[in-house]
Amino acid sequence: MRIGFIGLGVMGAPMARHLADAGHQIVTVLNRSPLPAGLDAAIVGSSAEVARQSEVVITMLPDTPDVERVLVGQQGVIEGIAPGTLVIDMSSISPIATARLADTLRKSGAGYLDAPVSGGEVGAKAASLTIMVGGPKAEFEAALPLFSKLGKNITLIGERNGAGQICKIANQIIVALNIEAVAEALVFASKAGCDPATVRTALMGGFAASRVLEVHGERMIARAFAPGFRIRLHQKDLGLALESARALGVSLPNTATAQELMNACSAVDGGAEADHSSLVRALERLSGHQLSTEGV
Repeated sequence: MRIGFIGLGVMGAPMARHLADAGHQIVTVLNRSPLPAGLDAAIVGSSAEVARQSEVVITMLPDTPDVERVLVGQQGVIEGIAPGTLVIDMSSISPIATARLADTLRKSGAGYLDAPVSGGEVGAKAASLTIMVGGPKAEFEAALPLFSKLGKNITLIGERNGAGQICKIANQIIVALNIEAVAEALVFASKAGCDPATVRTALMGGFAASRVLEVHGERMIARAFAPGFRIRLHQKDLGLALESARALGVSLPNTATAQELMNACSAVDGGAEADHSSLVRALERLSGHQLSTEGV
């Protein structure tokens, strides 16, 4: 199959490589990212041309405006799409914009799935992503062989477009609040005079155990803030959560707090590009205490 893949960044590059390794021909347009090493792909001049040469078009882009530009902007996918082509947006964007984009593309005869992912760069490289899908069941089943090359936990959340994005927002709320909880607990224990590494080890054997405590707790102690998932991207996702909550009349007080802590991290030079586990640094500044000097 000829697959158009637009967005060969940290996540998109290994995802496209998995599809190429499975025997699919990748067609792409180069914007901000160069062609990744080891990826055999046909390079064309525009997103419209990607659509003309592809049976399926996948986008993996940073934010809502990027997806809108690539899909329905000048020389966008919509200008080259043929009836029956399936568009799969695997970015994490606004569910409201997703529904609007799906409606626009369907009027051109295309299919549309929103299929945001969780698992970060590690999951993208290991083809172990969690994939949350919104859209018609028939289109989901048609895309399932492709999804199976990218992830392990693949779920059709609902048959309306935007359902996948709603699930991804819920995921990002849980992850952010877990990061905040782990950071608070470790800063508290450390300032009280306990070794945070020992506290983390003890907690991993109890009900407080979590993947965030395991992975990001270790990052916080080791000061290992090279980005797996950047603060600025989690800021964006929590912004989508709060925007959607306002529209729905839902109160998300702890999500708002996590967003403010990420805002505080982002205000420090380079903080927006650090891993989201670096949220702990905002709490450290408020407490006048750093967990560890390891790695500094």
